[in-house]
Amino acid sequence: MISTLQPPRSLSHFRSNPTLLLRYTSLKPLSSLSSQPVTHSTIPDQSQSPNPPSHSQILSTRHSLLSRHLTATQLAESFLTRLRLTEPHLRSFLHVSDSVLAQARELDEKIQRNEELGPLAGVLVAIKDNICTAEMPSTAGSRVLEGYTPPYDATAVRKIKELGGIVVGKTNLDEFGMGSTTEASAYQVTANPWDISRVPGGSSGGSAAAVSARQCMVSLGSDTGGSVRQPASFCGVVGLKPTYGRVSRFGLMAYASSLDVIGCFGTSVADAGILLHAISGHDRLDATSSKREVPDFSAQFVSMNLLESKPLKGLRIGLIRETLDDGVDTGVTSAVRTAALHLEELGCCVTEVSLPSFSLGLPAYYILASSESSSNLSRYDGVRYGNQVAADELNSQYMDSRAKGFGSEVKRRILTGTYALSAGYYDAYYKRAQQVRTVIQKSFKTALDEHDILISPAAPSAAYKIGEKKNDPLAMYAGDIMTVNVNLAGLPALVLPCGFVEGGPAGLPVGLQMIGAAFDEGKLLKVAHIFEQTLQNCRFVPPLIADEVA
Repeated sequence: MISTLQPPRSLSHFRSNPTLLLRYTSLKPLSSLSSQPVTHSTIPDQSQSPNPPSHSQILSTRHSLLSRHLTATQLAESFLTRLRLTEPHLRSFLHVSDSVLAQARELDEKIQRNEELGPLAGVLVAIKDNICTAEMPSTAGSRVLEGYTPPYDATAVRKIKELGGIVVGKTNLDEFGMGSTTEASAYQVTANPWDISRVPGGSSGGSAAAVSARQCMVSLGSDTGGSVRQPASFCGVVGLKPTYGRVSRFGLMAYASSLDVIGCFGTSVADAGILLHAISGHDRLDATSSKREVPDFSAQFVSMNLLESKPLKGLRIGLIRETLDDGVDTGVTSAVRTAALHLEELGCCVTEVSLPSFSLGLPAYYILASSESSSNLSRYDGVRYGNQVAADELNSQYMDSRAKGFGSEVKRRILTGTYALSAGYYDAYYKRAQQVRTVIQKSFKTALDEHDILISPAAPSAAYKIGEKKNDPLAMYAGDIMTVNVNLAGLPALVLPCGFVEGGPAGLPVGLQMIGAAFDEGKLLKVAHIFEQTLQNCRFVPPLIADEVA
């Protein structure tokens, strides 16, 4: 759908020597890091620092602009060039904004006039295409909304713009967020930057791939059952799913309203946390948004030179036993257990914890999500919403508009949900699934009363080949087993890369999932940030751009 991109140079330009990407081989003790430079601090301090943290693109961008080292136009041109060169191979975007450079020039003029800059000034943000944008199409990856441009911005998008962020474009997704590979998009299949023959995960695969390939600095996705966290694991980036209610859902096209949240992608924990802070807060346009005060998440980013030898001493970590059972790849299990050992080196007390109801989450999730989707998607009938198919009478118009507008995966879930809500089966399926949801919520509460954070793999495997599971829906659904329980419980979770497994030209990244108590994103960010800074011999830059990104 992108007609403005220039033809790429030879793909060989992007292939790198696999030795440039260091494998997950060893972890240096924290004592050996005492001489390392400062990498993170709070936003106000770092914006004035002569050495902004290299791991945070947001803070580095702000420092570059304030110091006049680079202009916003130069930064925008750099990212747009990389986008044009990589996009034909990745297909991350469904639409690229034609006003990026104009917005960057306006920002440069503000800087020349010494006007105050917002905390996201000059930051290039990509938006998943099921989040409404007033000046760009929002299709949810579906033909039923092809060409639709909303008359308003989603609250999260509006906040990003108000804080100076520049929206690069709209990213590809599984249609209406229903899928785990981004192959269910009605428009194109997105590839994984680590290996273009593999999927980036889903449904927010476009947003994850765009951040991984540095086509943008950060991005927004949506997470109904793991759609931010699983792609983050597959693409080697940080993915943050906030507590249900932390971020307004106004402007997010509904799939399953009791499960949907807007989440954040970044190449670092700091970037994900800063972006979350920017979009969080109560919204009168969303009755489910929380009125709880939003803390300053950047306060959790402790500078390396201030860390003690055991910076996480006394923290209780629970490794969920059921997430390491049969069905999880050996390499994934090994990477997660090695990450748990590193947390112990940092002072954590790591013990295995059992959640007996964990396996019940997957069937309960698909009953509840499909039931809610059958209701939410009824509005796309060609009359109220969606493209209309000409017909002689109303019922035919409804049927033809939906039959031609929806893809096979969406139809499958609508039919499943309608069946579960029908009079003869409501008690057996939907009501029982709600009861299971309550059990899962209590199980998590009990575990988090005894532990500060729970950890698990983000997915049973690393990224798999394009087409490998497309024709086996049940196998694809099983890949969500690590993430769906968190949505059923409404809890926050963060995924960050913790190692590699064999595969592709330079290995495939593995993500570690950290789960916290409701509205305790700050603790997740603190632990993840320290873990990220002390993790050695890992460079999470995909081979597609490794030659270009130092």
